[in-house]
Amino acid sequence: MPELEVKPTEIVSSLKQESIGLSTGDNKVSAFSLSSIKAKRELEAQQKSMVKETVQYPTEPFNETDMLLQWNKFAQKLEDKGQMILHSLMMINDPKLEGATIVHELPNEGTRIEFERLQNELLGYLRGMLHNHDVSIQLHVNESMESKRAFTPQDKFNRLNQLNPNLELLRKTFDLDI
Repeated sequence: MPELEVKPTEIVSSLKQESIGLSTGDNKVSAFSLSSIKAKRELEAQQKSMVKETVQYPTEPFNETDMLLQWNKFAQKLEDKGQMILHSLMMINDPKLEGATIVHELPNEGTRIEFERLQNELLGYLRGMLHNHDVSIQLHVNESMESKRAFTPQDKFNRLNQLNPNLELLRKTFDLDI
């Protein structure tokens, strides 16, 4: 009977084929070998060369009135859900529009932190409803901010009169009381 002579290189190559690791073609490569590093680099190069499909999100123009309408609708949804604190943070004053950035002023740092919990959900809603994915929200903290809410009929009239001075002419023309 002939003796089988086994060389050490044959043992190593057979172990490499049986080991668990990265597969390159039909052969398996040990995770602890130099060829595994080469295989990893080749795999990374293949993944980088794959072209990712770029998605073009809509960027339709919108004005401040459209933004305020959607802002108020979202605030109303919060109120309907019973999230009164977040609703009041949104309604504390009217946000201003600067390009595609909504600037909202809050009275203190605590309210800013509370508002930031809501910010991602609000951004998703506004981007969808305004059909513009460039929309962003910028928060300003103004410690000296005073409430711009009108509670009495006189306050409400004065606020509306600031927005539209023709209201005073209408009041005088028809001799209306406030």
